[in-house]
Amino acid sequence: MPQITLSAGQVDYVDTGGDGPVLVFTHGLPMNETQWRKVVPLLEGYRCILPTLPMGGHRQPMRADADLSERGVALLLGEFFEALELDDVCLIMNDWGGPQFLVTEGRADRVGRLVMVACEAFDNFPPGPAKPLSKVVALPGGAWLLLKLLNLKWFRHLPAGFGGLSLTRVPDSVMDDWFAPASKNRAIRRDFKKFATSAPSRRTLLEWSTRLSDFDRPALIVWATQDKFMPRDHGPRLAELFPQGRLVEIEDSATLIPEDQPERLAAVLEEFLAGTGEAGLR
Repeated sequence: MPQITLSAGQVDYVDTGGDGPVLVFTHGLPMNETQWRKVVPLLEGYRCILPTLPMGGHRQPMRADADLSERGVALLLGEFFEALELDDVCLIMNDWGGPQFLVTEGRADRVGRLVMVACEAFDNFPPGPAKPLSKVVALPGGAWLLLKLLNLKWFRHLPAGFGGLSLTRVPDSVMDDWFAPASKNRAIRRDFKKFATSAPSRRTLLEWSTRLSDFDRPALIVWATQDKFMPRDHGPRLAELFPQGRLVEIEDSATLIPEDQPERLAAVLEEFLAGTGEAGLR
């Protein structure tokens, strides 16, 4: 897996290569690129790039003084674009909504299209059911305890936790991969805690969200109809906020639409890209 050195440290990424339009996929906490393992193979003719951001699922620790707040990791994503000289990117997020902060920080000049797939928005950072877990992580030894519990299959599949993110049940082998780095490495656990406890205040989040209307390029909002973590009304609200916003709702899915409905999601993405002048190369 290739790596690139950024201000916070080394970041792993997957790059399918090719001359097609560039799609960059981000992931949730503490996940990695495998969150999109069912979708990327369906997007033929596109150059798909998947960085593993320092949110707990990353495989090597960041520098001790790295800014791994919600805002800091979003800006690191912008730095990633610059380092790889990526332009006119279609930025696609799911679960973690932080990539939108590139817009609110005025750093989305390399983003040509934005796709928000069942993700945090407005003041829903972290999502309601996950707030108790973030409070646990904030306690001394809390991150270690949470990760120990997440290694227990009965706990990780609880509806109020990771089990509620998908209707089809994420395979344990995939979750093992997500949770292993922070479980085994104290420095990565430090990074995980930094990020997991960094949500801004409600007032700040709502103020930032008003700036999304500054993004005057195509924006697609894909929302799940059976999502317990991302409020149903956030989808229409986001679509109305963007000058070129469009909403698509997907049935029979929870937050992790790439897990529950990968074929439907890939079709929606291809339709959106083709409709905005970015058909894949076949």
